[in-house]
Amino acid sequence: MSNASASPSPRPLRVAAVQMVSKPDIAANLRDAAALIGDAVARGARLVALPEYFCLMGKETDKVAAREADGKGPIQDFLAESAARHRIWLVGGTVPLVAPQPDHVMNSVLVYGPDGARVARYDKIHLFAFATGDESYDEAKTITPGRSARSFDVAAADGPKLKVGLSVCYDLRFPELYRSLGQPDLILVPAAFTATTGRAHWLTLLRARAIENLCYVLAPAQGGRHENGRATFGHSVLFDPWGETIAQIDHGPGVIVGDVDPGRIAQVRASLPALSHRVFA
Repeated sequence: MSNASASPSPRPLRVAAVQMVSKPDIAANLRDAAALIGDAVARGARLVALPEYFCLMGKETDKVAAREADGKGPIQDFLAESAARHRIWLVGGTVPLVAPQPDHVMNSVLVYGPDGARVARYDKIHLFAFATGDESYDEAKTITPGRSARSFDVAAADGPKLKVGLSVCYDLRFPELYRSLGQPDLILVPAAFTATTGRAHWLTLLRARAIENLCYVLAPAQGGRHENGRATFGHSVLFDPWGETIAQIDHGPGVIVGDVDPGRIAQVRASLPALSHRVFA
């Protein structure tokens, strides 16, 4: 008979997705984001993710005018200070950073740790283009694509070590990006899905990424009618590794909160070991 006691299961990590209806006014958006981050922290979140374009939703050229040098600028300062103040991992998805091309930006997810230091940067790789009727989008006109997949580790002193994969919006349609991450425990998808494409595909694609990677997917979104006339779908959501909905909000500003449970990941991967059955790497 062994006297060894079983190791305690890692504690779940509480995460939050912030949904916004961002404006052309950066200062107003940062005030709105600060309030929503505070709400998430009050509900116990240790990792908080903001949506794509959280800081600015105006004309396509507005983000070029507002672009910041990497590591310096009021938007980046806001993210670093907010992470340090609340002692959280804060995911700013996305910030317009200076690009190699003139009159372009990098659409960059910036991640800050509880000490306010930046721990990861991911530049959106796949650039959205869509045209139907009076609706037309072409991000390549103002955005330079990134080239590399990125992830980071969350290692809380009193919680689990989790591998977190980064992506943005239209990246969601390219499953090979997520396969290149290895075996993430959590995938983040900050987005500003249009109302048209969102109604058709948003929740289906997110659920598929959770199921095929046997991991959690957290997707903070823009959700409503913006001052620039654009309508975004919203429906920020957290899916578990079985594709079950943990939390969801429909339209308008708000916060969803849920737990990323390492035990649930292990249980699902043990019962359905699909990741170990892969033939094509």
